Amino acid sequence: MPMTAAEQLIDLLKLRAAPVALTFRADPPPNVPRVAAAGPSGCTYWKYAAEGQTFYTEAPDHTNCPIGAYTHGVDLSPDWVRELEQVVGTMVQLGYLRREEVASIPRRPGGLQVAMYAPLADAAGEPDVVLVRGNAKQMMLLAEAAQAAGAGAAGMMGRPTCAAVPEVLRTQQAVASLGCIGNRVYTGLSDDELYFALPGSRVAAVAEKLAALVHANQELENYHRAKLT
Repeated sequence: MPMTAAEQLIDLLKLRAAPVALTFRADPPPNVPRVAAAGPSGCTYWKYAAEGQTFYTEAPDHTNCPIGAYTHGVDLSPDWVRELEQVVGTMVQLGYLRREEVASIPRRPGGLQVAMYAPLADAAGEPDVVLVRGNAKQMMLLAEAAQAAGAGAAGMMGRPTCAAVPEVLRTQQAVASLGCIGNRVYTGLSDDELYFALPGSRVAAVAEKLAALVHANQELENYHRAKLT
């Protein structure tokens, strides 16, 4: 039986964490539980899904992190807006962020109703975004496969990590993200790991290209190493 895209990604890249499927919906999916409790951040749900959980969230489940709520398009109440302004103000005071940068942070259009999370292998239907975490070499290979599949990375993003989601939705192109300190705390992302976010519609094509790119890199590595002797 042919491997699924999820199996190909895990096998060819030797991933330690399962790729995560993220799907935005108008209504809760049938026979799928809502997350048991609101997490400290939206990216916390990436960790749960990578660990094997399938569940959905609603807008209130995202408000513990004002930045994540903003990037995901949550309609913010006046209290949440004030908290977001306080968080941004602290970041500006620390020199972490320039106030003029705020307007350029990607945001998902429309109010968030339901967001469904699952390991890619267990996702029902085509997800909107697929999130892959791994080391620099693994992400290098994935970026090369995305480019070969016509979903070439739109660029390298930094903080906030969750901004990669609306950017992929907007461009329908893959993006790499260096992550941010909040995400690293909430998800356990190690110092040598980063993310690659793919449009769900292109994942199968990227996985198909990946085998050839992994083989090509192995052969080229042998070639380059031979030149050192």
